[in-house]
Amino acid sequence: MPGPTAASPVPATPPGPPLTIRTLLLLSIPAILIGVLSALSLRLLDLIADQLDGVLWTSLPGSLGIAPDSPWWIFIVLTFTGIAVGLVVWLVPGHAGPDSATTELAATPLQLWMLPGLAVVVILGLAGGVSLGPENPIIAINVSLAVALVARISKTVPPQLIGALAISATIGALFGTPVAAALVFTGMVGEFKMGGSLWDKLFLPLVAAGAGSVTTFLVGGGFGAAAPFDPYGAPQPFDLLLGALVACAAAAFALVGIYLFPLVHRAFRALRHPLLFTALGGVVLGILGAIGGPITLFKGLDQSEQLLADPSAYAPGELSVILLVKLAALVVAASAGFRGGRIFPAVFLGVAAGLLGGALLPGLPLSLAVACGILGVVLAVARDGWVALFVAVALVDDVTVLPMLCIIVLPAWLIVTKAREMLITPADLARERPPAALPWDRADSGR
Repeated sequence: MPGPTAASPVPATPPGPPLTIRTLLLLSIPAILIGVLSALSLRLLDLIADQLDGVLWTSLPGSLGIAPDSPWWIFIVLTFTGIAVGLVVWLVPGHAGPDSATTELAATPLQLWMLPGLAVVVILGLAGGVSLGPENPIIAINVSLAVALVARISKTVPPQLIGALAISATIGALFGTPVAAALVFTGMVGEFKMGGSLWDKLFLPLVAAGAGSVTTFLVGGGFGAAAPFDPYGAPQPFDLLLGALVACAAAAFALVGIYLFPLVHRAFRALRHPLLFTALGGVVLGILGAIGGPITLFKGLDQSEQLLADPSAYAPGELSVILLVKLAALVVAASAGFRGGRIFPAVFLGVAAGLLGGALLPGLPLSLAVACGILGVVLAVARDGWVALFVAVALVDDVTVLPMLCIIVLPAWLIVTKAREMLITPADLARERPPAALPWDRADSGR
């Protein structure tokens, strides 16, 4: 399942009624509603993107007699995707919402008239092969819709609580299980100004996440294991050292991209106009895609399955190229005005890093190697240990690696904890912008 910094604090709910059983039951109604609608909006976005994907990568090249994995076709599609996104950011009211490089998973509500442009650019990016996931934009869309909808029904539910439930519901829908949302919100419950125990505070987010994940399962979609692995089995002491080497190396590799992120963002934004810097981003992504091939495109979940379907088919040198190209594509896509999240591409990077670690350290079981690679990269990008642990275990679908990961995460955390986050901060923006910001630099700008 940010790139969000997954543990970004949700705006605190104001002091409210005590968390009695009656209160929890009454608030469960909007929580279920928000969960179902959040999952449906995510699924609708995915379905539209899948239809456009089929046109761009199957129907159109087939009608032209071009191989869809041709380097020239990859370059053309990504270039025109950049131009199309730039046109929407430039011309559509709301300028497709805030720059995803500046946002975290915990989103604040947007004006409803800003949402169509945001949805369009996310669909274009997902279908066009841009190396970003849907998580940040779809959370922003669902938070905005939930706050507006519940406000029309009842004025008694605080908007901050509605936003928190929409975030939880969308995380549950994205990963197909409420467990990820529970782990994320365990670190946020201190922000909820409500009485009661930890589970009282987690009750409503879990209701929303559960409704979202069940709805996702019913309508098709969600996040599952990429490939069957042989169970890791009983922990071996020497595997702690090897696993920690893979996780720490993966985290350090991701940090290279994270430290380059503000520099690349500044370079693209020096062009000032969204059509220019997003079109240039599309050109660069097209070149990278032509070099790395189709496996380095898109958000990365299907491509992770492709990698793991036959790990022996990828030599260490090939995996190294895939890692370098995908990291560069993630940094460029996040810097050049495309809208999307960084967690899903980070998962792909973690899979590739784990396979490379397993190839270089043949004594390390494959399931643990891949889990450690995912753990290191996601930890660096999302800056949340719970999300990193959850995604690593969920993708390899092997709970026997969990005891090892709970120890291996500790040295990896020491590497990332004081490093900069994969986020463009207000201080970064102040160094980029002239005194008078242009309209598309302001997320609240209108027509």
